[in-house]
Amino acid sequence: MKPFRFQQFSIQQNKNVFRVGTDGVLLGAMCTVLHAQKILEVGTGTGLISLMLAQRNSRSNILAIDFSADAVELAHLNFKNSIFSERLKVELMDFKKFSSQEKFELIVSNPPFFEENTSVKDVLARQKIELEFDDLIKKASENLSEKGVFSVIIPSFCAEEFIRLAQSFKLNLIRKIDIFGIEGGVLKRNILEFSYEQKQIEVLDFVIEKSPRKYSDQYLNLTKDFHVFGK
Repeated sequence: MKPFRFQQFSIQQNKNVFRVGTDGVLLGAMCTVLHAQKILEVGTGTGLISLMLAQRNSRSNILAIDFSADAVELAHLNFKNSIFSERLKVELMDFKKFSSQEKFELIVSNPPFFEENTSVKDVLARQKIELEFDDLIKKASENLSEKGVFSVIIPSFCAEEFIRLAQSFKLNLIRKIDIFGIEGGVLKRNILEFSYEQKQIEVLDFVIEKSPRKYSDQYLNLTKDFHVFGK
């Protein structure tokens, strides 16, 4: 499988680990990272999001975890081959069993979201088998700093459930990005950000394509420091 090349790093891919996708790129480019020095990524896969965060914040130190040995091996390779390698670490870990003496200023995840079904494609990465939303939120709440941010990207049909669960762990919604696949289309995804702090909720709209196979100006501007468009 061919590597996915970005401007400052490349992502090696294989059939056993969920590939580079738009959701990961969006979360990596839009989550609140500028003031976070200690970052945890849950379910790193190829390591894409951690690499994007390392590029966006040169002061960050990032721990990426995954319960898949294939993913950890692949992320380790991608981290090692990047210019950000000294600030990136990956560990084989089930987040349900994770604990840390230090709290994280940013916890970020592109979590599994399809309910369990008979599909065998990307069975662990795309289905809610290994990590349910309440498990993810509970452990995030235990490891988030007092002023830290917990950031996820999920399908829009899950957003209300996710927000309700987060509130039960005293995490307040502070930012909500409504993501539309195409201009004039239906809402597809939400980036949701939570904190123990109570703030006015920032709500944004984002459109990926202005017409079929033509990226919007929003997307082109967002990813101009990452994608290799026409190069």
